[in-house]
Amino acid sequence: MTPLRQRMLEDMAIRNLADNTQLAYLQQVIAYARHFDRSPAELGPEEVRAYQVHLTQTRMLSASSVSVATGALRFLYKVTLKRPWAVDEIPMPKRPFKLPVILSREEVMHFLDSIANRKHRAILMTAYAAGLRISEATHLKVTDIDSQRMMLRVDQGKGRKDRYVMLSPRLLDELRAYWKAAHPTLWLFPGDMPGQPITRDAVGQACRCAHRASGIAKPITPHSLRHAFATHLLESGTDVRTIQLLLGHRSLATTSRYLKVATSTVCATASPFDLLPKIEPPPPTPPSPAHF
Repeated sequence: MTPLRQRMLEDMAIRNLADNTQLAYLQQVIAYARHFDRSPAELGPEEVRAYQVHLTQTRMLSASSVSVATGALRFLYKVTLKRPWAVDEIPMPKRPFKLPVILSREEVMHFLDSIANRKHRAILMTAYAAGLRISEATHLKVTDIDSQRMMLRVDQGKGRKDRYVMLSPRLLDELRAYWKAAHPTLWLFPGDMPGQPITRDAVGQACRCAHRASGIAKPITPHSLRHAFATHLLESGTDVRTIQLLLGHRSLATTSRYLKVATSTVCATASPFDLLPKIEPPPPTPPSPAHF
């Protein structure tokens, strides 16, 4: 390991960045260095710009993917290498705003019914019932289930924050049936590796199999269940602030985007046109006299 890589790892650890963030930043900087076949310490703003052009025009990566690479380079040059030009000279691409595709309640039920494996069904049910990110669902422990208070503890979710979410009585019954069959000890959903939880890739694969089996035309990922959770709560009358706390969003603006997809709430709102007095149609125009 080079001294520069070691220092960047230490800088990220000092700032307590999430493990996934540290891994992603490290991978991006390694790819950047390999592209030029030189140490990043020997490169400057022109090389950074050329690399961003390469990512967008040659590799044609999405704005989200380029943003991850940009975040890694900003951290490297501002924090680890302490270059005075770092943030000002590395533009962050603007991400297009896209509304998520929302599953209806009936589609969620049909999708969950299409999952054959008991453990996969239980974890995807939990993702929907509690609105969890897939990384949060995979890292649930048996001790995180509080059946006395009917809560699930989310340990160190996104942003290194703990939170509690509701434990649905129906989900509790499903988890008890799953526990009696599988007898997990530490991790609620253990993986193939001893002592490790199920991986995100394994859940993603299970989701793809269930999607094919369901025949639902809409795209479905594990995160689709979190979107559905938030939208269905909003449509049932739950206030946005409560949904923000349940989802673990730092900003209310992030949660408010679900107002745009809660169609049964937004589109059911009466148009002001319906409140106008009835407009009588104009009288028919008499035919013009014939001219000879």
